[in-house]
Amino acid sequence: MSLGAATAGRPDAFRARVASNLQLEEAAVVVTSALRHPQFAAIEWIVDAPTGELSEPIPPEDAYLLAVHLGAAREKHYWEAGRQVGRFVRVAGQSAISDLRRQPQLLFDTPVHALLVYLPRAAMNALAEASGQPPVEDLRFEPGAGFRDDTFWGLAQALLPALRAPEQVSRLFTDNVALALASHAASYADRDLARPFRGGLAPWQEKRAKEMMLADVGDISLGDLAAACGISASHFARSFRKCTGLTPHAWLLRVRVQQAMVRLRRDDETVASAAAACGFADPSHFARVFIRHVGLSPSAWRRLAMR
Repeated sequence: MSLGAATAGRPDAFRARVASNLQLEEAAVVVTSALRHPQFAAIEWIVDAPTGELSEPIPPEDAYLLAVHLGAAREKHYWEAGRQVGRFVRVAGQSAISDLRRQPQLLFDTPVHALLVYLPRAAMNALAEASGQPPVEDLRFEPGAGFRDDTFWGLAQALLPALRAPEQVSRLFTDNVALALASHAASYADRDLARPFRGGLAPWQEKRAKEMMLADVGDISLGDLAAACGISASHFARSFRKCTGLTPHAWLLRVRVQQAMVRLRRDDETVASAAAACGFADPSHFARVFIRHVGLSPSAWRRLAMR
């Protein structure tokens, strides 16, 4: 096992709260000055010799843990609040978010290689306040499940040299990348209670648009969605992206891929039938979209998930 870390604030506190529960007792920490009080931390997490045991629960606190996966595809068993939430296949390039208030745990039965980013909600709210944004109530994510986010992936790659050779990287650079990671994580915030949010959709508009896209198996247009929300097509496109971080088309493809992953776990489901049931025009189109989101072909992902 090896790792490096960069943190803002009190590195020893982060190590005590999180690292020891994830087999990271020997964390090497580099202090940065991104924020004066709230802490951010990033650790390259490498476990070469897993113990086969369930990790101890991380002490609950009002913070999130972002994992950007760097290694080979692995199936992970994930627990929260003392019960198993599910089994998820993680591949290089995928990210996953855990809420530390729920005391997440992981079964160490396969090797691990990921970048961990520790994100206290107080720190994200400090950034939100500084930029005039509403506070972060909660982040929207499926516990334990991996998802593709090219921004997280790119920032993780940028931060790795600072973790492996901190003496060769300026503290200003490390601070800026850490702040960018935290700011992007805040874009996953569920701000329904804080709306109306300038430039975004009202909750009922977002709900109606998503329901229309999921129910329609034909060729629904941007104009149809905008008309249902009572706004122009250009305003709808900007507002939907503000709410979800994605264009309507990209959001729909992501949801369809997630639905297909559920179907592909069934013994009686074929790749072709899963593609058709989830609204893809043909298996080849389904395969291209699936690879772009997951990093594996539908057949390869299914073999790994069904082991």
